[in-house]
Amino acid sequence: MSGRPLGLRTVDLDAFLHPRSIALIGASEQSAKPNTAMTRKFDAWAKANGASFYPVHPRYDTVFGHRVYASLADVPGEIDLAIILTGKAVDTFEEVLASSAKFAVIFAAGFSETGRDGEKLERRLDALVRGGSVRLLGPNTNLNAFEDFRQDLEGPSIALVTQSGHQGRPVFQGQELGIRLSHWAPTGNEVDLEFADFAAHFASQPEVGVVACYIEGFKDGRTLMLAADHAASLHKPIVMVKVGRTDEGASMAQSHTGHLTGSDAITSAVFRQFGITRVDGLDELLEVSAGLARTRPDALPTWATRDREPGVCVYAISGGTGAHMADMLAAAGLELPQLTKATQKTLHDGLIPAYLRVSNPVDSGGPPVADARGRQILDAIVADPKVDIVVVPITGAVAAFSKPFTRDLVEVAATTDKPIFVVWGAPPGTDDTYYFRLLDGGLPVFRTFGNCVTATRAYVDYWRFAAHYRSPFADTPTTPLAAAKKARAIIEQAEPGTALSEWQSKRVLAAYGIRTSKERLCSSAAEAVRAAAAIGYPVVMKVSSPDLLHKSDLGLVKVGVETAAAVRATYDHLLTTAHSAGGRNVRIDGVIVSELVSGGVETVVGISQDALFGPVVMAGLGGIFVEVLGDVTFRVPPFGNEQAVAMLDELAGAKMLDGVRGAKPADRAAMVDVIMKVQRLALDLADEIGELDINPLVIRPKGAVALDALVIRAAKRK
Repeated sequence: MSGRPLGLRTVDLDAFLHPRSIALIGASEQSAKPNTAMTRKFDAWAKANGASFYPVHPRYDTVFGHRVYASLADVPGEIDLAIILTGKAVDTFEEVLASSAKFAVIFAAGFSETGRDGEKLERRLDALVRGGSVRLLGPNTNLNAFEDFRQDLEGPSIALVTQSGHQGRPVFQGQELGIRLSHWAPTGNEVDLEFADFAAHFASQPEVGVVACYIEGFKDGRTLMLAADHAASLHKPIVMVKVGRTDEGASMAQSHTGHLTGSDAITSAVFRQFGITRVDGLDELLEVSAGLARTRPDALPTWATRDREPGVCVYAISGGTGAHMADMLAAAGLELPQLTKATQKTLHDGLIPAYLRVSNPVDSGGPPVADARGRQILDAIVADPKVDIVVVPITGAVAAFSKPFTRDLVEVAATTDKPIFVVWGAPPGTDDTYYFRLLDGGLPVFRTFGNCVTATRAYVDYWRFAAHYRSPFADTPTTPLAAAKKARAIIEQAEPGTALSEWQSKRVLAAYGIRTSKERLCSSAAEAVRAAAAIGYPVVMKVSSPDLLHKSDLGLVKVGVETAAAVRATYDHLLTTAHSAGGRNVRIDGVIVSELVSGGVETVVGISQDALFGPVVMAGLGGIFVEVLGDVTFRVPPFGNEQAVAMLDELAGAKMLDGVRGAKPADRAAMVDVIMKVQRLALDLADEIGELDINPLVIRPKGAVALDALVIRAAKRK
C-alpha cells in the first residue's frame, strides 16, 4: 500500500564475486600510470582463480603478455565483469551496455560526492543503468571484492560490506590475526548495486557467520529492512558502524512527532527492530563481529528460548580485575548470578584458597592456573547451571601463568557450548604468542574490557532477538481497511501540507477505532451549555481550528468549567481570543466541549515521514517527558505486536506505566493496541498523512483515551 517492496530484488552476485571472464577497460603496464596496479592485480587474480582476462585499450597491443583489445566489442565471448578505469567512465559504461557483460565496476570518483556537476553526471549514469541490463557497482568505489582471502582459516567467517574501502581495511587485516574473512563488497555511491544486495547475499552463504558493515548512508530504507529481515531469518547477525549520529534530519515539523524525528533516531530504531548490532569504532567492528562469529551456537540458547536472563560469570586471576570487569558487565545490564553452593564448595575444596571470593566474580589469586587446578576451576565454572557465559579478563601476561592458562581456556571451550569471552590486554608485541594461541584456538578474544563487554551484550541481545523473531513482511497487509476511505475523505478537507483541526483529526482516529474523549463540537454558547449538561460537569472547553494548533499556548483551552453560566462566558471568551490570535481570516470549526479526564499516565503516539524509511510510528511518555526529555522511541512499519511491546520497555520512564507513588498500573496492552492501530493507519494512508500527533494519549488502569490530536496532510510530491 505504501508503494514500497515486500521482497528484495534477485541479483545473481555469484557471477560478480566469482567471474569467469574479466574485461579491464583502460589497462596499462606503464609504471607511471595508476591503472597499471589494477591491471597487474586482475591479471594475477584471474590466473589464481582460473578466469579469462581481457585487457582493453585502443592504443596498446599487449599488456603483461596479454593481447589487448581495442574496444570491448572486440572481446570474444561473454563477459562476466567489466572493470572501467577510464576517465570518462559514463561514456565507457554506455559501451559496456552494448556488450554482453553481466556486471560492471566504475572505480572513478567525481560523482554526487563532489557537488552539483557530479550529481548531474550520476543522474545520467543512473538513467543508463535503469535502461540497460548490466548491473553496476559504484561509482566511487574500490575493488576490494577481489582481495586475496586466506583459505586456511576455519569456522564461521565474517563477510564485509563497506562504503569506504579504506574503512574496511582493519577488518580485512583481521585475517593476519587468524580471524576468518570470506567476502568484501565496497559499495561506493550505490547507483545500482547497494548494501542490501550484498548483505542478503552474504547472509545466505553457509560459511558466513556474521555480516560486518561500515555504512555512511543507505540508498533505501526498505531494502535495508528487507536485507536485515533476510539475515535475521537465517540467524546471521549484522554488526554495523553507521556514521551520521548527529544528523537531525531535514524535517522541522509542526507536531511533536515531527520535531523528535531525526534520521539517526529512526535508523537506530530499525536496527533494534531487526536485530542489527551497532558499534562505534572499527576495532569494535572487528572484535564484536569475530566474537559473534566464534560463539555462533548450533541451536538457539536455552536461556533465550525460555525468556530468562543468561548468567555471566567472571573468572579472573586478580580480585581487582574481576571487580572491574564485573562493574562494566553489570553497568551494561548483564546479570552476574552467584554460583551454586555446590560449585563454590568445589572451588574452595583444594582449588582456590578459602580467603578468595568464588561466588562471582571468581578470583583464583593466580597460582592455581599454573597447574592442574586451572583446568578443574574452569570445568567447575562451566558446569554450574547458573552460568551461561564465562568472561575471562586477563589484563597482562604473567610468564608463569600465560601458557597453561591459555591452553586450558582453549581446551575447555572445546568441551562446551557456553561461550567463553577472553580479554588479553597485554599490549601488542609484548606477549603475542598467547594472544595468537587463544585466537588460533577459536576463542573470541578482545584487547579491551570495553570491546569484550560490547560483544557480550551483543551476544545476549542478538540471540534473545533471534529466539523470538518473526518476519513482519510475511503478514504485511496489501489492501487498506475500509476505514481508510472514511479517513481519507476527512484528510482531504485540508490542503496538502496543512493541518486538520482537532475535531477533524479525532474523526480520523475514530475511523480506526482509537477512542477519543467524550465531546461535542458546538457552534453557539447555547449548544455548548446543552453539550456540557449531557457530558457532565466539570468540562473542558477548547477552540477547534486548523489554523491555531498550539491551543494551550494561545489561551484557547479552559479546563474545569463547572456551570452553565461559566460555559457561556468561556465560549465567548475563547472565540474572542481565537480571533485575536489568528486574525480576521482565521478558520474556526467551533468550540469543543469535552469530558474532563483525570488520572492515568499521559503518553504520546504519532506518525512522521522519514525521507529514507517513509512513515514512522513514534511512542513515548507525554507531558514533560516529551516536551523536555524527548522520551520517545520509534518503529518503522511493518512491525508486529511484540515490537510495540518493546517500544514501551525502551522508554526511560517506562516505570511510570507500572504505577508510582500508589498509582494503579496503566493498561500497557491498551497503549500497544493504539500503537498497532496507528501503524495500520500509517500503512493504509502512507501517502496522505504527513504527520500525526496524539498528545496526550491518557493510559488509564483500563483502556486508553486520546485527549488531543493533530493530523498534517502530506505535501504534494515534487
